[in-house]
Amino acid sequence: MKHVIIGNGPAGVVAAETLRKADASAEIVLIGGEPEPAYSRMAIPYLLEGNIGESGTYLRKTAGHFANLRIRELQGRVVSVDTAQCKLLLADGSFETYDRLLIASGSHPVRPPIPGIGLPQVQTCWTLADARAIAELAKPGTRVLQLGAGFIGCIIMEALAARGVELTVVEMGDRMVPRMMTPKAGGMIRRWVERKGVRVLTGKGVQRIDAQDSKAGLLGRLKQALGAAADQTGDGPLMVTLSDGEAIPCDLVIVAAGVAPNVGFLDNTAVQVAKGVLVNERMQTSVTGIYAAGDVAEAPDLFTGAHLVAAIQPNAADQARVAALNMAGKEARLPGVLAINVLDTLGLISTSFGQWWGETKENGGSGVEFMDETNNRYLSLQFKEDVLVGATSIGHTDHVGVLRGLIQTRTRLGAWKDSLLADPNAFMAAYLAGAQKAA
Repeated sequence: MKHVIIGNGPAGVVAAETLRKADASAEIVLIGGEPEPAYSRMAIPYLLEGNIGESGTYLRKTAGHFANLRIRELQGRVVSVDTAQCKLLLADGSFETYDRLLIASGSHPVRPPIPGIGLPQVQTCWTLADARAIAELAKPGTRVLQLGAGFIGCIIMEALAARGVELTVVEMGDRMVPRMMTPKAGGMIRRWVERKGVRVLTGKGVQRIDAQDSKAGLLGRLKQALGAAADQTGDGPLMVTLSDGEAIPCDLVIVAAGVAPNVGFLDNTAVQVAKGVLVNERMQTSVTGIYAAGDVAEAPDLFTGAHLVAAIQPNAADQARVAALNMAGKEARLPGVLAINVLDTLGLISTSFGQWWGETKENGGSGVEFMDETNNRYLSLQFKEDVLVGATSIGHTDHVGVLRGLIQTRTRLGAWKDSLLADPNAFMAAYLAGAQKAA
């Protein structure tokens, strides 16, 4: 049996290792599209902060790790899949056959259609190559404008602030982290960030990006320092025009406007794709023998059963294990995807789990919020009948995993629901009461 895995990120690596444990004799091929060893994109901000070197981003630190497991690594980009012939075409013209295929191709940063977004000082922060370019440009005092204040944007913002840049963040949503935080929580994070010296503009977009005189720009100055002639190829300072007409001068623009699954190579195949690759609880796609996991997979939600992409590493690892076991002929099922977000924004810890936005009253929904801005603490609990289905917190670092546990186990709280509506901070007592009852 030959298993081929497209993508050597966390999902691909976990799947390859799980397959080897489940099938000692199988042939396993792990395809990665970049020249570097398998690494974690989530570690890139730590690299930019200077906390780790590039090797610190590697998913497996031991030399020869995959070779020792008899997992063949292949560098290349898959451009198409022939599901009838069970064959992949790579960008270099070579082919790779498979018996079982796992699509773990991850995602890519979205570049909005903004005039000037292709200028050399406009960077995404997604690959090690991106990190190297940003490290070269983002020196102390550099004027940086970041487009996007979502989950990934806030992680990047942390790294940029640590580099001592002069930072402005522009977010189209009405608050920071709008897909993770309630309005009150997002507003609290914004005020925290502004007190740390970052300018935050919400409810605005970038209309255009224009290059200025390159001789005065950051790259122009670097060229002059090296004795090279500055040119007019758009490597000077930038002028960013916002949707309200404000013009902001800067040296570097970081685009953190979200990500989209890598699914283009599946065009003209029978593999069903919505936002991501649609899979069932076994991580099986619409084509027999083809599975998907990680950022590219659109799997059933734990509560609603509706398909969603949950692009976080814990979900990627869980999905990869389930997919690999089924590929190896075992029986494994994913109970459902649970949204899990844990974020450190310039020292302020925030989390959200499950349906943090709540359930409608018509479906038995109710909720409660607690806010103590003086102490930078916030808590939102959302219920469906007497089951906790979602939670949002700021400033809670002790026992916050209890909220995830209550949601994931779908614990019926009974009378404890009313207690939590009266005092949401009593969630630990509710959890212990449930644990004692289960015992």
